[in-house]
Amino acid sequence: MTAILFTNARLIDPEAQTDAPGSLLVRDGVIEGIDADAPEGAAVIDCNGRALAPGIIDWGVKIGEPGERHKESFRSAGLAAAAGGVTTIVARPDTMPPIDTPESLEFVTRRAADAPVNIRHMASLTKARDGREMVEIGFLTDAGAVAFSDGVRQVADTRLLSRCMTYARGLGALIVGHPQDAGLSRGAAATGGKFASIYGLPAVSPMAEVIGLDRDLALVQMTGCRWHADQITTARALPSLQRARDAGLDVTAGISIHHLTLNEYDVGDYRTFFRFTPPLRSEDDRLAMVEAVAEGVIDVIASFHTPQDEESKRLPFEAAAPGAVGLQTLLPAAMRLYHQGGLTLPQLWRAMSLNPARRLGLPGGRLSPGAPADLVLFDPDAPFVLDRFTLLSKSKNTPFDGARMEGSVLGTWVAGRRVFGGKA
Repeated sequence: MTAILFTNARLIDPEAQTDAPGSLLVRDGVIEGIDADAPEGAAVIDCNGRALAPGIIDWGVKIGEPGERHKESFRSAGLAAAAGGVTTIVARPDTMPPIDTPESLEFVTRRAADAPVNIRHMASLTKARDGREMVEIGFLTDAGAVAFSDGVRQVADTRLLSRCMTYARGLGALIVGHPQDAGLSRGAAATGGKFASIYGLPAVSPMAEVIGLDRDLALVQMTGCRWHADQITTARALPSLQRARDAGLDVTAGISIHHLTLNEYDVGDYRTFFRFTPPLRSEDDRLAMVEAVAEGVIDVIASFHTPQDEESKRLPFEAAAPGAVGLQTLLPAAMRLYHQGGLTLPQLWRAMSLNPARRLGLPGGRLSPGAPADLVLFDPDAPFVLDRFTLLSKSKNTPFDGARMEGSVLGTWVAGRRVFGGKA
């Protein structure tokens, strides 16, 4: 029997929405209680007033196995996650080839077993992610798929998507959509407006997101399935989302940390590390999204970790591959929202840990007794200047290179075992 007592901690409880001093007792990899007496022989960790919170559950991480292992492997992603306070990775299926069969899902599950953090997998919604044929949702669910998604691709065939949703409803499976109108957003690299026009960038109106969202929500209402929007990034989409919830539809929504902390002007002089899908929005949209997270309209914050090699990024802006790494920068980037006063630490951890766990049926995201001891100890005020070459990911494409940031991870535990910040 192994027991650990975290003393003198600032406990961040996303369930109770509290931020208060206390101690936490862990026994045999499970949280036993708050402010409980330690058994004889328990290891004592003095947190020195630093914040102790449930480990982050990062929903929507791209890992390059199979097919793009040179960009990211399960091991390198696991090490980066542990260093960033992420204890569970929910991996995307947009690999080469995609995760669209039980056999491919079993392969990546075996490959991920040795990672220092938990790794769960989504499966493709359609075969080869080409939107023409539905995958075997039942078999993939039995094989361990936690959700189904074609990533940033949209299923243009409305009839096929409705069939997928109908099958998913019967199996209780979760579908993750990327709300965009495929025609309008094709080839776009920026949000339509004055900035994109001046810089000569191919742009798309934020209404493409609203159009895609309205279509998908109509199908959800028709089929009754469980559905999650991976990224809602414009204020104009929020009324549709709220109406769907008021109508009783089982829908949730997420957003990337980059769309919460950056805006379209950060592109600057065609800096390709700031190219994302969907593109960065206006400052008004960014502020609206921060407020939506605070109010609970947006449920999930994730890094949308997308490793790209130098050859994919050192191209003209519109030709560069979209996306950025984020496993190690999610927590310090989130601290920007905390220090700016937009979100409290319990609100942040509700979106980064508790809500993903609840939506995906995972056991983590809580400090309550019986929850797995997946924990992160961090100093929200520790300043540093980010050097991208210190990141543990194989790819170094972060928009925060050289940025002044706050928030340092001091320790990460998975099932009570320390995986970062000291001897295991």
